[in-house]
Amino acid sequence: MLEMDEKKEVPFVWEGANLYFLLTDRFNNGDTSNDLNFDRTKAPGKLRGFEGGDLKGIIQKIEDGYFSDLGVNAIWMTPIVEQIHGGTDEGTGVTYGFHGYWTKDWTAIDPNFGTKEDLRKLVDAAHKKGIRVLLDAVINHTGPVTPLDPVWPDEWVRTDPACDYTTYDSTIMCTLVKNLPDIKTESNDAVALPPQLIEKWKAEGRYEQEVAELDAFFERTGHPRAPRFYIMKWLTDYITEFGIDGYRVDTVKHIEESVWQEFRTECDFAFKQFKTNNPDAVLDDNGFYLVGEVYGYGISAGKSYDLAGTSVNYFDKAFNSLINFEFKYDAAKLDYESLFEKYTMALNGPLKGYGVLNYLSSHDDGEPFDASRETPFEAGTKLLLSPGTSQTYYGDESARALIIEGTEGDATLRSFMNWEDIVSNDSTKAVLEHWQKLGQFRKNHPAIGAGIHQMITESPYVFYRSYKKKHFEDLVIIGLDLPKGSKSLQVGRLFEDGTQLYDAYSNQNVTVENGSVQIDSEFDMVLLEPK
Repeated sequence: MLEMDEKKEVPFVWEGANLYFLLTDRFNNGDTSNDLNFDRTKAPGKLRGFEGGDLKGIIQKIEDGYFSDLGVNAIWMTPIVEQIHGGTDEGTGVTYGFHGYWTKDWTAIDPNFGTKEDLRKLVDAAHKKGIRVLLDAVINHTGPVTPLDPVWPDEWVRTDPACDYTTYDSTIMCTLVKNLPDIKTESNDAVALPPQLIEKWKAEGRYEQEVAELDAFFERTGHPRAPRFYIMKWLTDYITEFGIDGYRVDTVKHIEESVWQEFRTECDFAFKQFKTNNPDAVLDDNGFYLVGEVYGYGISAGKSYDLAGTSVNYFDKAFNSLINFEFKYDAAKLDYESLFEKYTMALNGPLKGYGVLNYLSSHDDGEPFDASRETPFEAGTKLLLSPGTSQTYYGDESARALIIEGTEGDATLRSFMNWEDIVSNDSTKAVLEHWQKLGQFRKNHPAIGAGIHQMITESPYVFYRSYKKKHFEDLVIIGLDLPKGSKSLQVGRLFEDGTQLYDAYSNQNVTVENGSVQIDSEFDMVLLEPK
């Protein structure tokens, strides 16, 4: 039975993790001196330019305990590699690469976000708090072409046709949108480095070093010098050099599925190499984590995704988990028991051994669960107590506005983190406290996300979650929609009379008597753990 003072021994389980997703540029500005680089001075559309968030800002919040207070044990941040220097107007106003998905140089960190030393400090600071770090991998495309950012050579990219998604090929061998050059990931032809990278690296004094590393990579792997393998080398360097724990992978269905198996192999090699070279930095025996963005994938599909009539299994020898685009719909239409039962059946049935990443709002989903932030308590309860890995999008926990007047498209979802509300707004503080209690309970109990769900009583609604792996056992009882004030929960099936339990929501101890516990609290929720 789990003892309270043994919580440090709780294993980290990706399938039940409490993951926090943030836009690096929109979270916290820890260094105002890096806010302007490369003369990015054109007036952007609203929320379409760099706003100052950076790695130092994330480090501050890690060290201040912000994430620990939320029970967060994994952070995914948008890409931090060097972005195109110019801005481009896709019909929504001038946009710069603040979001990180418009790569200019995979081997460099954009100075707006910080430095390699900042990244090293961030990973170290997170690991000291038991928090894993995911970076964001883009292999599908370079950034748009601008007067400052010439197109890559023809053997590297295609600039047309645009995808129409009607067939397998017209989802993959095409550009996602106009002026977003598509990497020829299908090609096995050897290509030379793009001249703009050669010129850039020579100016930065690192050309010989980069070429020597590429030579060593291709010699070790035997891969052809095809475009995708260059990018895999550059991305896996962040594993070997900094010890990141995983990648969220962008635009997965727009690349041949075999490429992700190749990427998995290179990531695993790099992670093993890091662990061998840095034995003191090894957190546990978990493997490298890959979670894929297969846009539109839902848990009901199991392991198969219908890609324009072709059934594709992205889990096979590639991804641990896929982002679950279905969760927000399930959360809206299903009651608690129907939701939890559906997810426990799927994750312990067709998806056993794999996972899904559930979310209610995100950076590019224009139909979030609660766009007007009217039900932030319900959102937290459903997200953080559902089986699967949970993705808190920055500001979910503080009801950050998702409807911003004057914005176009996804920009409305990407306002700067509302730190002032957390400090001065009582209703925001109450929402945050709710997310903190649930988040810490989830972090302390892998049973919540990775365990088996079983209802105890329908009315009042009480259920348990159980999890067992090797010598670790975890068991919790949760009650929802309970009466405020005095309430009784039947727990005799699981705990003998005289057992001491602790309600983590109301912060009080209770004792099992006659198969039940009596709790008097002002809340309609109970989170019971063995004391």
